[in-house]
Amino acid sequence: MFHRMPRDLGNNYSPLYWLAALGAGGLTVSFFMWLMFWVPTDGPVPVFEDIVAAFGQGAWPLQVAIIGAWAGILAMAVLHLRLLFWNIREYRRFLGTDAYLQNMRGTKTEVQRLAAPLTVAMSINVGFVLGMVFMPGLWSVVEWLFPVAMVAFVLVGGWALRMLGDFWGRALTETACDCASDNSLAQMLPAFALSMVAVGLAAPASMSEEPATVGFSLVLSSFFLVAAMVTGGVMLVLGVRAMLEQQANPVSAPSLWIVVPILTIIGITLVRQTHGIEAHFGAEAGGVQALGVLTYFLAAQVAFLLLGYVVLRRFGYFRRFVFGQERSPGSYTLVCPGVALAVMLHFFVNVGLVQHGVVEAYGPAYWVITAVALIVQFATLWLAVRLNQKHFRALADAASGQSVAKSSM
Repeated sequence: MFHRMPRDLGNNYSPLYWLAALGAGGLTVSFFMWLMFWVPTDGPVPVFEDIVAAFGQGAWPLQVAIIGAWAGILAMAVLHLRLLFWNIREYRRFLGTDAYLQNMRGTKTEVQRLAAPLTVAMSINVGFVLGMVFMPGLWSVVEWLFPVAMVAFVLVGGWALRMLGDFWGRALTETACDCASDNSLAQMLPAFALSMVAVGLAAPASMSEEPATVGFSLVLSSFFLVAAMVTGGVMLVLGVRAMLEQQANPVSAPSLWIVVPILTIIGITLVRQTHGIEAHFGAEAGGVQALGVLTYFLAAQVAFLLLGYVVLRRFGYFRRFVFGQERSPGSYTLVCPGVALAVMLHFFVNVGLVQHGVVEAYGPAYWVITAVALIVQFATLWLAVRLNQKHFRALADAASGQSVAKSSM
């Protein structure tokens, strides 16, 4: 998992390697779901004091779960930060290479750069998870941290919007766009980035006690949420139309599943906003709306997963790019849907079904659905480790071979 990383890839680097760090960050959040829904707390989320108390007083299954969550959060957060800093270094050097200046800049593939703000937005979420789980007394100063976090998310959102503006500005005024040749859903990456900013900005709405903080959270998160939905909706229609005309692109076929994490993030954003409105502004139907949103979005996710699986199986994608010798940075797109589905299932059963009496908390039906979430989570963890070994070991070995060849000349 913590193998040697390649250095100075230059033209061999791809901005899609940001998704490796994103996947590790998402897995960090997936382990936090264990604590969020299994540890008793009087606040909106469990913090260090709640977790320690539950570990000291809880039964042994809860203690095992807490230890597993601690280990998973710590390991995945370290991996996320390692991949984050590696991507920052390699990405900065990549921007000066011919692969970017001549082959990517000004083309449709430049949208891959949006993976950078997407991952940095996830890094802020990972930071909050680490603070809540491992930092004593965090909640006593959290009202001061919420404005700081919102400023950070707005800066990341502005970075993403600037990238997107440059891309759309050139696409609409300087170059002719052959939409039929864009036969994938890769162009939905900007919607993914904007929705990640929106869900981060929505967190204070569901956790803060300050009405002003909640108000700013609702307004700012709504802007990025609407921007994500508009961008994603347009590119979804254009992408499906192009695939029907030209067939799907075998290499970028995993992008068919990018809708899954976008729906999870939008769903959680709406749940957070609804909770904030209900708690601070007197709305009474928030819970029912949350159940409906989670149900509809989960159903849509399953539909896109089935569609994507049919296409990936016909292309033999898993045999070629996961288990075989072929490598594509786009393979990391497969990690995000697994994380998103696991997180959505946790929200669906706990925020949706349990809170409305559909299933009993910690009863047989509860654990059947939760078991599905855990199976998906660990399968995704295996996939992330497999892809890291497949890509970074090969790139590191190739870089070492080049260094030896140069030194012998």
